[in-house]
Amino acid sequence: MPLDALRAPGAILLVSTYELGHQPHVLASALGFLRRAGFEGDALDVSIEPFDEGQAERARFVGISVPMHTALRLALPLVARIRALNPACHICLFGLYGSLNADHLLRAHGVDSVIGGEIEAPLVALIEALNAGDDRPVPGVARLGAPAAPHLARLDFAAPRRDRLPALDRYARLLHQGEERVTGYVEASRGCKHLCLHCPIPPVYGGRFFTIPREIVLDDVRRLVAAGARHLTFGDPDFLNGPTHARKLVQALHQEHPALTYDFTAKVEHVIEHAALFPELARTGCLFFVCAIESSSDTVLANLEKGHTRADIFRALGIARAAGIALRPSLVAFTPWTTLDDYLDLLDVIRDEGLIDHVDPVQHTIRLLVPPGSYLLDRQAIRPHLGALVEAELAYRWTHPDPRMDALHRAVSERVERAIQAEAEEDAAVTFEAVRALAIQARDGSASATEMPAPRVDPHRRKPPRLSEAWFC
Repeated sequence: MPLDALRAPGAILLVSTYELGHQPHVLASALGFLRRAGFEGDALDVSIEPFDEGQAERARFVGISVPMHTALRLALPLVARIRALNPACHICLFGLYGSLNADHLLRAHGVDSVIGGEIEAPLVALIEALNAGDDRPVPGVARLGAPAAPHLARLDFAAPRRDRLPALDRYARLLHQGEERVTGYVEASRGCKHLCLHCPIPPVYGGRFFTIPREIVLDDVRRLVAAGARHLTFGDPDFLNGPTHARKLVQALHQEHPALTYDFTAKVEHVIEHAALFPELARTGCLFFVCAIESSSDTVLANLEKGHTRADIFRALGIARAAGIALRPSLVAFTPWTTLDDYLDLLDVIRDEGLIDHVDPVQHTIRLLVPPGSYLLDRQAIRPHLGALVEAELAYRWTHPDPRMDALHRAVSERVERAIQAEAEEDAAVTFEAVRALAIQARDGSASATEMPAPRVDPHRRKPPRLSEAWFC
């Protein structure tokens, strides 16, 4: 690569394949760091934009964001396509799932480098080194034959740069009380203090988390509001890892933008631990939060080391309801330890607690993912069920001891996919009853369960706030 080649127009291209239906904050942050270092980068979000072969051919450096399993699965064919168009460019994958699969990506997919953890500083350092013709190892950057640990030093944050990204109104919106609101996506912290075994964050962050300076977040929000945002999603793995930071931030946010609403994600144990904070969250505009309930089985929760119990789920629901904030559960509905009775019990909890409209139907299909590096691999409980690492799937296969559960997973996944892909998306209550009928049939072996009459659904019922795109990892 010629010296200073990466300062030429179009030389740096950053790509997002999937970021939960939101405008890709990872790219905005990386572009901000690059601009501060004197580099201009282009951005491409192939989740909503067509792949631009011209951009790929011109680029000398292509960075692809892979924060989750789905993003990485979508990135791999893109890597092959870019490599065919532009054999000489440097291809870097950055994000959680890049770290977890670094060896395979470098060895089998023609990827030149992988960055994990707090990716922006190593990304800039790598681009500076390539631009200067320096081939020496860059801390935090893994290369073939030169592994590197995720970068976990605190960053000097730069303001995210969103001017190269698609317009905000092309992304997921808040659906609330019959209206749609343009939604922005920000981060107030990264990493997580907790070590839940099924989560991809602990193997990369090792229990560390970093707050982003309040002024950086508020400045980013100002730009989002100017771009039309009327609602925010805080994309932190757990917004309440730093409760004081969260409280001060939403207070400042509400003072400056009193009509702006928001949502976040939090663990059950944090909801209970910080119950006194929830009235303040409601007062400052919180409409709902995603809560990692995962299962109603104490056995499953213990095997995942979630840090909460079945009884705690009901305590968290009570706290949310008392504050007037909707709780939207996330689930790991299928694990090696989930029995048919467990699955039906979870559905009963959802029905009996009035949560059918609070659960995105895709959550009923979520199957435990065991990627390379997963903390689950160190636990004896999963070993009887665990198969080989399937590199093409970027995960270890596992088999349920009850074949009916694997068959149920396939049936539920097919049914939910049909519901989501229908021309007019199926009512969540109809999908729920269909899923429940499949579970009853699997348990009882009776075909009559699937012939139950369609549930009576009130299409005008009041539904809780949600985003227009259901997320999955």
